[in-house]
Amino acid sequence: MSENNQNNAQNAQQPVFQIVRIYSKDVSLETPNSPAVFQAAWKPELKVEFDSKTTKITDDQYEVCLRVTVTCKNGEHTAFLCEVNQAGVFMLRNLSAEAMDYLLGATAPNVLFPYAREFISSLVARATFPQLNLSPINFEALYRARKAQQAQEAQKAAQEKKDEPVA
Repeated sequence: MSENNQNNAQNAQQPVFQIVRIYSKDVSLETPNSPAVFQAAWKPELKVEFDSKTTKITDDQYEVCLRVTVTCKNGEHTAFLCEVNQAGVFMLRNLSAEAMDYLLGATAPNVLFPYAREFISSLVARATFPQLNLSPINFEALYRARKAQQAQEAQKAAQEKKDEPVA
């Protein structure tokens, strides 16, 4: 086998995590109480919600869609509701199932969040509301916490099954 073919064979077996494309999948901004909301004293209360969804596209490509929703209330009225679905296509090859789960559940959302955060900030500013800078989110810590909770629930279920009387 030539050295070139050997290098190609080795490269084909290397683990791969690659960003193929990042794009906005869906964006919305609602200001249901305009223009009255601009007349009231500005005492905003923000609520930020987020989740991510992974869809397999091909054997080695996955779409991860991060949905970030920001609801801003001023008193009893909604000042704005902004939702961004920021997505990306990621190539994963030659990885264990555990590594793939981590990359799609923690790393990919960490890659996508700055794009979603910038989009939300821009939309809110264009609606002439005060500057909005969302705090960073540590998706890796959230992923670990979710996995620990799942393991704890599985352990509890196994213990309950073990403790069931045999009929």
